[in-house]
Amino acid sequence: MTESSKYWFPAKRYGWGWGLPGTWQGWLVLAVYATALVAWGAAFPPAAGHGAFLVGAGVATIALLLICWLKGEPPRWRRGR
Repeated sequence: MTESSKYWFPAKRYGWGWGLPGTWQGWLVLAVYATALVAWGAAFPPAAGHGAFLVGAGVATIALLLICWLKGEPPRWRRGR
């Protein structure tokens, strides 16, 4: 296994953070995140009250960022040439 293939989320080429997933595990995490947002939005529509929707979306986003931090390439600033 090469150094870059062990990361589920490779670093972006420019800027800070992660790009699209590089492994099937990363794609699965991203699909679960999107499904969770859709399901939470159906259960607690934003039109009915933004509070419950924002809490659920916030928890899902924090979970996604934590997984990216743990399983992704270490982020750092990258500049184009």
